[in-house]
Amino acid sequence: MTQPALDSSDDPTGEDPTGEELRRALRKSVKMRAHLRDRGQTRFEIEVTDLSLSGFRAETSFTLWPGTVVWLTLPGLAALEAVVAWRDKFKYGCAFAKPLHPAVFDHIVALSQR
Repeated sequence: MTQPALDSSDDPTGEDPTGEELRRALRKSVKMRAHLRDRGQTRFEIEVTDLSLSGFRAETSFTLWPGTVVWLTLPGLAALEAVVAWRDKFKYGCAFAKPLHPAVFDHIVALSQR
């Protein structure tokens, strides 16, 4: 069963019904060095530039392709599985396999501010 398409006029708050506003609200700008590893065990340095409960954006000169499974290692934390969602030259967006717990998210954001 399909549901009717919604536009912002259907929402009394005027918010984007696709969740785009919520996604932006939960995204934090960060700047921290981390490591990324692909399935082939290649480990390389990246700079994480923003973070949300569901993923992160990073920059690296290493080439990755959308759909690649990777593991993000941040200082003091276990590796987090993610998949490359998009690529724009040296910038990448990755989605976590499992969303971050809010306390872990807050901890990572606090680490980035040191």
